[in-house]
Amino acid sequence: MRGNGGFSIWIVFSSIVSVAIAQDPELGSARVVFQTSYGDIEFGFYPTVAPKTVEHIFKLVRLGCYNTNHFFRVDKGFVAQVADVVGGRKAPMNEEQRVEAEKTVIGEFSDVKHVRGILSMGRYDDPNSAQSSFSMLLGNAPHLDGKYAIFGKVTKGDETLRKLEQLPTRREGIFVMPTERITIMSTYYYDTRIETCEHDNSVLKRKLAASAVEVERQVFVLSSLASFKQS
Repeated sequence: MRGNGGFSIWIVFSSIVSVAIAQDPELGSARVVFQTSYGDIEFGFYPTVAPKTVEHIFKLVRLGCYNTNHFFRVDKGFVAQVADVVGGRKAPMNEEQRVEAEKTVIGEFSDVKHVRGILSMGRYDDPNSAQSSFSMLLGNAPHLDGKYAIFGKVTKGDETLRKLEQLPTRREGIFVMPTERITIMSTYYYDTRIETCEHDNSVLKRKLAASAVEVERQVFVLSSLASFKQS
């Protein structure tokens, strides 16, 4: 009995750990920032969960495809959805941008749950029809689990999302849409590993500078003592 009980506890513990891992995958080091008139939104990627989706979205960002694009949908407590960049941007696209934006990505569905802050790809009925539109979850949406590809999460800017949720909206069919255009004015990206290295290097430089000052002070003290003894 004791052995069976211990085995049962282990199974339950393993299940809990598995669920926790499935719900909280590791973020990569890359970060992307969308700058809007209501504030910035920063997000990171799950490269181990949806590698092809992450690669595609990150390339679109690097090419500047999301600049002048907009959020075409803001459904409070559900999603804030970014429009496809083809047709969603105000600025014209160059050939390289258009080629990448028109690519489709296979549906990389996973066990990660749709909860507030999650990034989830938009698509048509075809599970492999995702292009550049994606949603930022504004609440929990378990009915989307396993049906839409999750590829990252919001890391900063929840206060911006809350501002967007307060804006006036109108309904068009199944979509709840803002009455004003919420433009993504510009975007940029950075790597947290580089930021950390720069911070560490800065700290090290300050420590070395402080050490140099201390050494100089000690040399001065010793010189003063030597001079005093000689006198």
